[in-house]
Amino acid sequence: MLRAGSVTVAGIDEVGRGAVAGPVTVGVVVVDLTTRSAPPGLRDSKLLSPAQREVLFPRLQRWGVARAVASSTPAEIDRWGLTAALRLAALRALVQVGPVDHVILDGSHDWLSDPAQALFDDPPWPPTAVPRVRRRIKADNVCSSVAAASVLAKVLRDREMSRLAGRDDRYGWRENKGYTTADHSAAIRRHGLCDQHRRTWNLAATLDLTPHSRDPRRVVPS
Repeated sequence: MLRAGSVTVAGIDEVGRGAVAGPVTVGVVVVDLTTRSAPPGLRDSKLLSPAQREVLFPRLQRWGVARAVASSTPAEIDRWGLTAALRLAALRALVQVGPVDHVILDGSHDWLSDPAQALFDDPPWPPTAVPRVRRRIKADNVCSSVAAASVLAKVLRDREMSRLAGRDDRYGWRENKGYTTADHSAAIRRHGLCDQHRRTWNLAATLDLTPHSRDPRRVVPS
């Protein structure tokens, strides 16, 4: 894409899509023709251990032309829906890196430029300013900028879930990062939901809550 004439290309990836608690987080890493090869060992964040991601994190903060990570909160996910919340987080990150010619999205669906997602009261960017999008399945395995965006987003979201666990240690977020686990389900049975849980999710089915458990719709402060 750069050799074909694009001045800047941004790789974009998200983390937290499948969680039942915490934010959804999007990373953006911009490259141009002057960008050197990515740090050794870079790959999709899911293929790296937490220790490997932490080693790569400072190196990736110095790699590329620009980089940013932004999130949408559980309340925003509940209000707008997951796809629109992903778009909102991506636009927040793109504002930080500045204009780019193209973006590469991991996957087959363009959730960034879809006009149906232009729902927000005060969008970070007007819909007409969204860059041109190229989709690529498994882009985080073959495109360094997308893999870098994945690692940056994963590290910062994991840190945020650990920070939230410091405020409320009932749900084991340091370990499960807001995803479904047996311990997370058991904690919701005991304590109900807090304001970090995505209340529009079908948590009773997702977490296999029994009819005898506490009402999964009950919200308690975190």
